[in-house]
Amino acid sequence: MFLSANDKQSLAARVAALEKRLGLDVVTLVVGKSDTYPETVWKAFALGASLTALVVAVGEVLHPDWVSVGSVFSAAATILGVGALCALACVYVPAFARVFLREARAALETHQYAKAQFLERELFATRERTAILVLVSMLGMSPRATFPIMMGACAFLMPVASAQFVRKRKYSLRAAAGLAAGGIFGSALALLVVKEMNLRTVMWLVTAVVVYTGLSLLRSAMIERKNGAVA
Repeated sequence: MFLSANDKQSLAARVAALEKRLGLDVVTLVVGKSDTYPETVWKAFALGASLTALVVAVGEVLHPDWVSVGSVFSAAATILGVGALCALACVYVPAFARVFLREARAALETHQYAKAQFLERELFATRERTAILVLVSMLGMSPRATFPIMMGACAFLMPVASAQFVRKRKYSLRAAAGLAAGGIFGSALALLVVKEMNLRTVMWLVTAVVVYTGLSLLRSAMIERKNGAVA
């Protein structure tokens, strides 16, 4: 259900007033999406798997001695698992699918769907031919679902990715505790500030953070390997 009972009553009253004032026949139609958009699923899978593979590759560069048969299978399962989660998110969460959908493609499919519905419902057959179809395609109308999807993917990824570090005690307990404590305040800040930011701005901000983190890890790995060679 896209509209509540109050929304439907309000919309019906506005439509009736418009028809009475202008002498038109107005038909409203609200749909979840105007097409299946199968390419969004593959794009989401590719992006999720690629980013996870990048994280795994950086980890192996930093600690090549940790690579084993078990870690290879674990890495492969993690990469495919995150990719599958992103693909499922595209299927069941329209807001996430819209990230991978071009605006021109969505506009074209919505226009074609509106034409098909106009003909199927025979709106052209009104007495004065004054029928108007108002179509609303709801795909991606609520970007608020993006945050829990992202956090859910991280929650599934981190236990698997950190298992080797915890088992070999190759981590800083002080840093981990600081990040966990900072996450509480960061979540509150995101709730108050980030929700008001433009979605495209947030996307570029997250991209910059990911790129900076990857470059920092690669730089640390190169310095560590260089120091090991000198020793």
